[in-house]
Order: sequence, then C-alpha cells, then structure tokens
Amino acid sequence: MHSWVDGQEASALNLQNRGLAYGDGVFETIAVRDGRPSLLSLHLDRLALGCQRLAIDADQALIHDELLRYAARLRDGVAKLIVTRGDSQRGYAPASGAPARRILQGSPLPAYPQANATDGVRLFPCQTRLAQQPLLAGLKHLNRLEQVLARAEWQDSSYAEGLMRDTDGRVIEGVYSNLFLLKGGTLLTADLSRCGVAGVMRDALLAQAPALGLDAQVRDLGLDDVQQADEVFVCNSVYGVWPVREFAASNWPAGPVTRKLQAVARTLLDT
Repeated sequence: MHSWVDGQEASALNLQNRGLAYGDGVFETIAVRDGRPSLLSLHLDRLALGCQRLAIDADQALIHDELLRYAARLRDGVAKLIVTRGDSQRGYAPASGAPARRILQGSPLPAYPQANATDGVRLFPCQTRLAQQPLLAGLKHLNRLEQVLARAEWQDSSYAEGLMRDTDGRVIEGVYSNLFLLKGGTLLTADLSRCGVAGVMRDALLAQAPALGLDAQVRDLGLDDVQQADEVFVCNSVYGVWPVREFAASNWPAGPVTRKLQAVARTLLDT
C-alpha cells in the first residue's frame, strides 16, 4: 500500500522532520476492515489529546477526512497515522509556524496464531522498566524505545507478549497491549497517570463494563495482584482480547469474563 504525506502519495520524508530527529509527534495504529477504520472516534480523540498536550497545531478535521479516504483505498489492513510537529532546523526549539506533517502508512492485518485468542498467551517478564513522566503518560507518542528494548528481550515464539512495570515496580501494561485482571469479581487495570499508553480498546472495554454488570477499577497494580488474579487478559485495537494463560509460575483459564469481553471487543472491531 502506498504511503501518504500530507494527503498525497509519497515515498520520502524531509530529513529535517522533527518526528525523525526527536520523536516529536504522536501516532495511531488503526485496524481497517471493509474500508472502515475501527474505533475511529476513540483513535482520533486520543490523537487530538496528544497533539493538544504536546502543543502540535494539527488540523483534526483534515486528519479525519484523509484517514477516511486512505482507509477506503486500503480496504483491509492496518493504517498507521503519524502526526509530527513538522520540519525545523537543528535544535530542540520548535520552529514557529512550521506546519504539522501527516503521514499515513498501510500494511496487511497481522496473521496472529488463532491459538492466541482461543487458548491464551504466555507473558514474558520484561526487565526493561517504564520511566515515569506524567506529562507524556497515556499518550501514544513517537518515543517507543522502551518498548523496542523490552521486545528485544525475548526471541522465544511461545511468548506472544511481555509484561512491563514502571521504575517503582508497578505493573503497567504489555509491550503492545493493555493488561486487565479479574480479582474477586472486580475488573482491574493499571493507573496510567505516570506512564504507559492508554489504549483505545482499554478505554472501550472500561466504557462497556457497567452495561455488562462489571465493577471496573483503575488503580495501581503489583505483581501480587497479577499472581492472585482469577482471570488475566491483554487487549489492543488490532487483535481485540487475548486471554493470558501463563506468566512466570502462575496459570489461568480463559474465564467467562474474559470470553465475554473478547466477544465485545470483536463486535467493536467489526462495526
């Protein structure tokens, strides 16, 4: 699939782009099915929040329209939408008046093993820790070196994901997913006010929880919470929900709450 820069087909980017030089931007990874971007409003809301917090002046209506046109052409796959602060000369100070750059790239939907969804996945215990920076917490900004280092820790294909903690040892998320626990009838996910990415599937499932009769809480989590959980699963906006069957010495079944939320996620991605 061709790449677009600022709404036009392009195969190159200005070497002075601040996204390349400093990771100065944000991005969204969006599943596209039958020409429609899944969870579109949640993705665009998070993108707008990231631009606002980083003071990147990007035309959100234009981004919306370009994404719809690109998805219609892609048909089925994954669209990666990148917004950078634009181009500038050397130095950290942003150039005043430089227009934001909008980049769209397409790829096929990943061919994940069906067993990830049916039987569940193993989590690798990552040693790379997430630094705490409340200003950037929750955003999907372009600085992903912590995830790159964490993913490089294992080559064993029996691990589908890794579990990441922050510098104080709190459980935060997967390398490319968010983590949920069911503990004593309560659905738990990590507080992301210090670090981590607030995934759009995470937000969607939290919004759906009350209608399903689930008490959902966002709070600090430790390894003991994971080990004592009744069910564990990971989620993102491309594959939906995967049960976690094993982490370290702990094992879990793919329980009824996980299966219920898996079905919800599947519906959200298909509509």
